[in-house]
Amino acid sequence: MKHQSSKWLIGLKVAGATAMVFTFSGGAFSLAYWLTYWFYSKHEVDLPEYVLQLVNWGLGVLLLILIFAVVNLLVQPKQRAVWNEMMDALRRMAKGDFNVMVDQDKKYRGQIGDFIQSINDMAHDLKQVELLRQEFISNVSHEIQSPLTSIRGFASTLQREDLSAEEQKHYLSIIEKETTRLSRISDNLLKLTTLESEQQQLDRRRYRLDAQLESIVLACEPQWLEKELELELELEETEIAANEEMLSQVWVNLIHNAIKFTPALGSIRIVLRKVENNIAVTITDTGIGISPEDQLRIFERFYMGDKQRTRTADGSGLGLSIVKKIVELHQGDIQVKSRLLAGSTFEVTLPAE
Repeated sequence: MKHQSSKWLIGLKVAGATAMVFTFSGGAFSLAYWLTYWFYSKHEVDLPEYVLQLVNWGLGVLLLILIFAVVNLLVQPKQRAVWNEMMDALRRMAKGDFNVMVDQDKKYRGQIGDFIQSINDMAHDLKQVELLRQEFISNVSHEIQSPLTSIRGFASTLQREDLSAEEQKHYLSIIEKETTRLSRISDNLLKLTTLESEQQQLDRRRYRLDAQLESIVLACEPQWLEKELELELELEETEIAANEEMLSQVWVNLIHNAIKFTPALGSIRIVLRKVENNIAVTITDTGIGISPEDQLRIFERFYMGDKQRTRTADGSGLGLSIVKKIVELHQGDIQVKSRLLAGSTFEVTLPAE
């Protein structure tokens, strides 16, 4: 229907342009006829009829050319100005300056107005991408600089001769921990880059999703037993065709976050069910919750939420970004619902087939 509407609009524009040409042509030839009629009435002309018709036709063509020349002279400066403005905007964008706005007063309409709007939209989108790029570089630099500073500081301290063996062991354990953190950041960045590449292959196979979730919960048992959390599982027997290793990263990340941000004696509930043609996994905790502002950006790379959910030393700030990308690669969706001090619910929806 949209394609037919586009063809209809194009047809109208062509018809309008054709009508305008015929109007000018008709006016020019009518004026030529009346001019020759007036001239013949004032002067005796003895010429064959076909010659008179040729004279009328030639004069009409001459008048038509003059009309188009006058119109072109009137319109061309205005067209030249707007084209120069658009070319200047494109040159600035090519150099990395996206703070451009063509035709701020909205003077132009029609096709040229649509073209100008597309340039403005492109500049706006590229500006947003550039801001995200700068923020990403800043966040990566911050994440890398923090452990490097710790490593450099404690390595310098270890050169002191008055340190006891116990102190040396403590500082070396910190250096090892920060080195592991750096390695995790590097691995996660590489993982994100791989996931975002067009060559990424899912390598799907069928397996029991309920068994996978149960296995991951059991693997996390030391963490939730240490905080005396209550774990409730409601898992329907479900088969799914997916990349088992990738989805394992999704569940590990979401379950670990639920454990991390749920205070002692709290509870976590994991539900797996089929909803029409989809499979839904919900992970609900009674943790500290997420503010409405943070919920809008929680899946962004390195995004730092409120202080209660600030990344800990063993976090890379990339986990939820990886989760979202893996879910999207499976043509699925992930949503979060939360209230501060009342817990959070993450729901992952995946196609059943």
